[in-house]
Amino acid sequence: MPELPEVETIVREVAPRLVGRRIRRAHLAKSDVLRRVSRRRLLAALTGNTVVAATRRAKHAVFQLKSGHRMVIQPRMTGSLIVHDPGWRDDESSYAVLTCTLAGGDVFVYRDVRRLGTVWLLDERGWAAYTSRIGPEPLEPGFTPAVFAAALSRTRAAVKKAIMDQRLLAGVGNIYANEALFDAGIDPSRSARSLTRAESDTLRLAIVDVLQRALRASGTTVRDYRTGTGERGRFQLELKVYDRGGEPCKRCGHRLVTTHAIDLRQTTLCAFCQR
Repeated sequence: MPELPEVETIVREVAPRLVGRRIRRAHLAKSDVLRRVSRRRLLAALTGNTVVAATRRAKHAVFQLKSGHRMVIQPRMTGSLIVHDPGWRDDESSYAVLTCTLAGGDVFVYRDVRRLGTVWLLDERGWAAYTSRIGPEPLEPGFTPAVFAAALSRTRAAVKKAIMDQRLLAGVGNIYANEALFDAGIDPSRSARSLTRAESDTLRLAIVDVLQRALRASGTTVRDYRTGTGERGRFQLELKVYDRGGEPCKRCGHRLVTTHAIDLRQTTLCAFCQR
């Protein structure tokens, strides 16, 4: 599933071709991606409206419209967001869920092979409620050592599960939780509230560092993820533990171990470096 670096990359790449553009017409091929909005209301809101901002919140791409609405798209595992040139080819329209033709002929497309993603249309009140349920952004100034330590102290859950909880921390998923915990030398199964302040501070820095490095590499492509220009990410070439179970640790040489016991997801760690 695209995490913070992937969605941030997508938003940064589509924004220059999307912000300030009027949507001439919109087409929704499948309505099962919609959440709390009907097909009719979504298309009516988009048609003739102008995109005034493209941002990210957690793992969601947020497109603010001149009308005051926000269209929020979470691409999830098989979704992509790209602005195509006029006259885009028919083969590129395969699995297109939402298509917005812009003034000038460019086409903004949300494509989702398995339709695992979601599309929301929120007014100001709805957006305030939506964003209030999400934790602090790890790449913003508000993600201080004190804020992070307080969040961890509130849960007995495994620390890996805690930092993936979007109510506690925005945008971190399985890939970057694995990587950050390895960099911090912390066992992913430890109770979050058992971390000392020094360990919490080390983990916070590791989270910020791995997200920044992944963002510079345009994210991680393990299977389906593509950037806002249709390219593959490059951070998979830098992964130290994720998806490397059975391989030697890049730090100490011992064999990496993979378990699904923590949260039923793939957790790979070095039993020596993360004691």
